[in-house]
Amino acid sequence: MISMYVECFTNNGKPYLRLVQSVRVTNQSGHKVPQKQVVANIGPLDRFDDGQPDYVARLKKSFKAGSPLIPSLEPYCAFAKTAETYHLSINEGSPECFGHPKLFSHILLERIMEELGLNTFFSSYKGFTKIQYDVYGFAKLLIFGRLLNPASKSATVRQNGDYFEPILTQYNPDNVFDTLDFVYDNKDKIIRRINSNLVKKAGRSPEIIYYDVTNFYFEISGPDDDILDEDGNVIEKGLRKMGVCKEERKLPIVQMGLFMDDCGIPIAIESFPGNTLDHLTLRSALEKNIDGLDFSRFILIGDRGICCYPNLIHLKDAGNGYIVSKSLLKSTKKEQEWTYSDDGYLSISDDFKYKSRIVKKMVKDENGNKRAIEEKVVVYWSKKFQQRAERENKKFLDFLKKLQEHPENFRITATQSKSLRKFFKKECINEKNGEILDSTKIKAFVDFDKVTEYRKSLGYYQIVTSELTMDAREVIDKYHGLTQIEDQFHVMKGDLETRPLYVQTPEHVTAHLLICMIALIMLRIIQKRIISSGNVQLDPDAYWSTGLNGHRLQEALNKWKVDLLPGELYRFMDVDDLDLKLILDSFGINIPAKLYRRAELKSIKKGIKIFM
Repeated sequence: MISMYVECFTNNGKPYLRLVQSVRVTNQSGHKVPQKQVVANIGPLDRFDDGQPDYVARLKKSFKAGSPLIPSLEPYCAFAKTAETYHLSINEGSPECFGHPKLFSHILLERIMEELGLNTFFSSYKGFTKIQYDVYGFAKLLIFGRLLNPASKSATVRQNGDYFEPILTQYNPDNVFDTLDFVYDNKDKIIRRINSNLVKKAGRSPEIIYYDVTNFYFEISGPDDDILDEDGNVIEKGLRKMGVCKEERKLPIVQMGLFMDDCGIPIAIESFPGNTLDHLTLRSALEKNIDGLDFSRFILIGDRGICCYPNLIHLKDAGNGYIVSKSLLKSTKKEQEWTYSDDGYLSISDDFKYKSRIVKKMVKDENGNKRAIEEKVVVYWSKKFQQRAERENKKFLDFLKKLQEHPENFRITATQSKSLRKFFKKECINEKNGEILDSTKIKAFVDFDKVTEYRKSLGYYQIVTSELTMDAREVIDKYHGLTQIEDQFHVMKGDLETRPLYVQTPEHVTAHLLICMIALIMLRIIQKRIISSGNVQLDPDAYWSTGLNGHRLQEALNKWKVDLLPGELYRFMDVDDLDLKLILDSFGINIPAKLYRRAELKSIKKGIKIFM
């Protein structure tokens, strides 16, 4: 067999490239010995080097794959290596008649964890804490399992044998819960380690930080009790509490605040009792997570759920800024009149207009003290958003219209009653004598003036910001990046199956959420690499893109498997799947059509570069 390859050599201190081949010749003693022969001199390295890292290594790899970076080498590719012929033999009745494909995608996930610094973090802490079990192995199982095949903690440990090489060797399955304790105890350190590596290797910028809150439910009989002292004072609140469940389930929930960077990659999470209001989570979450990351000044972007001035003053006092939405319907009459007035609007087209102004106002800080602030108010109207809001609310708006025209024909359901509450008048009229009564003492009725105001507000949005000199369009664009957090929550609840939660203690709940966050970070890193590869078509009108959605990415990674054949040969499964090929190509992972030996499989991981 003739082996041809690219070689880099030095002549008079200058690197050159040449094509050589190894042949076996007979020496004077009559023995066959290997000898190197020059096939072609390619030229000086600096003539071809594209300036990107590891050019020679990439050139060698591309030549071996049959698509060299230097086009003049293409004719030699056919002679680089003689195709190998495989001879397999399986006897009827042999266990080898049955295939047992094993997951191979974990090698990519392992490389991501290594680049995030988690391998050295877990290993070093195991060393000086004298932990006896493989805490890093258990952590990998939990994170890989959450990303690939979400299951309970015990079931995830049983997935150990599903990988090409089992992640754990000798182990006690109960140590998975010890690992949750370790993750909880070191939550802040893990977040800092990940952040420092993303700043250093991926260029994470702290200038923009997004924040939002969601919740996850527990299928348990009742909420947690608070821990009280002998006088009945609350020492510690229970975590799993009844609250406003996003999925409208009447089950105990836990609130989770999520911080995200401008690239759509999570920064940190914080958990709160389920009955905690969204706006009451921000200050604590900032102090416990962001303050310890040594970020320079940042602008926090959030929705109207956190838009209360004690929060915004807290951000400003710390030297940071904010861009948050503000409810138009809860604004003052003057603010609404200014919004709906055509004066001052800049029309980009018939479908979009905006305007802004700087206002001074008195607000209260977190201590209840009055403070004078100055902020920019940006309002805009979008036909696209108006039409979307009308579509989403069409059924309810049609119901209101019919109710107004023929109230005697309707029986209001519990769901409709809940939606109607925001349109109730504050006072009611006794139809017999015209007396105005307090609505808390009599059944309320619908205020159709409020319904009219609601219809009028569709398509309008109001944003307030501390950034007085920032262009209004830039304020709007930055705020729209917040929609990425909604997608993060969707992926966590859907593809990663973060809920319902089956862990019980507050420590294990927080550890579980952090593991889900790490899995989400890894998923986002893969998606960002797909986008940067240029192999996917992006929507020019979209504010952001995933490149490949979480579900398809998850399915593709589960298809990347190897199967053992007779003779210690391995065959890759489904690497021609379009989604899997997109992932592999994005990371420069080339899988030639051949059978592989174990050493060749192990070498694939070494060549994977996570960050360019």
